[in-house]
Amino acid sequence: VNELNTIVKQNSSCSNKSNGLSELQSKFAKKLEGGRFRYINEKLYKSIGKESFEEFQSDPELFNIYHSGYREQAKQWPENPLDKIINWINNNHTKAIIADMGCGDARLADSVKNKVHSFDLVSTKPSVIACDIAHTPLKDSTVDIVVFCLSLMGTNISDFLKEAHRILRLKGIVKITEVRSRFEGEQLGIKKFIKVLKLAGFDIRQSTEQSQNKMFFEIECSKSDRETSFDRTYSAKPCLYKKR
Repeated sequence: VNELNTIVKQNSSCSNKSNGLSELQSKFAKKLEGGRFRYINEKLYKSIGKESFEEFQSDPELFNIYHSGYREQAKQWPENPLDKIINWINNNHTKAIIADMGCGDARLADSVKNKVHSFDLVSTKPSVIACDIAHTPLKDSTVDIVVFCLSLMGTNISDFLKEAHRILRLKGIVKITEVRSRFEGEQLGIKKFIKVLKLAGFDIRQSTEQSQNKMFFEIECSKSDRETSFDRTYSAKPCLYKKR
């Protein structure tokens, strides 16, 4: 693993010409980088948020490797769901206070005029707060919108929803975009996820469960004042990228 990290870091920080890698060596290094991304990605999906936070804090380079691979994967998508969320905010919610859970490089905050609290496992810029998104430093009922854009990655999804409910004002909105295949299947269907959201105290405002988009689905829900129940046994399948 240490040798793999060394090659990946060398390849990402230098050009082929300057580091002396041949074309074959460059391809090999890129495959290693892709393999490292897939390993980190799978581990994120199969761990609880607290474990991922501790591991990324102990080795922040994992975050850089992961997001480098993530950006490569995003180039293959017909559309980036974050672009839709940015447009939705700019067109409908310009004064809302937002919590971006799993913000990555904080592109949402850079693309809107709103006050945005950006959270992720590692802080890549001063505006990003490093934390487990199940435990943010925000006070109760202080934000208008919580965004989960492909960031319900741990096995403890209920903890993420509980935190969203805590920090949202009454009638505040949760905007979720996720990989459709993670939630589909006999026992892990999107309908079950919607039921989990309702039990967690959210009213469904809009869902693209039945849309023609085969890759992603969106759910928009609002915080109600009814009693909540969080299903800690609930999880979704990991999103595993294929080798290219």
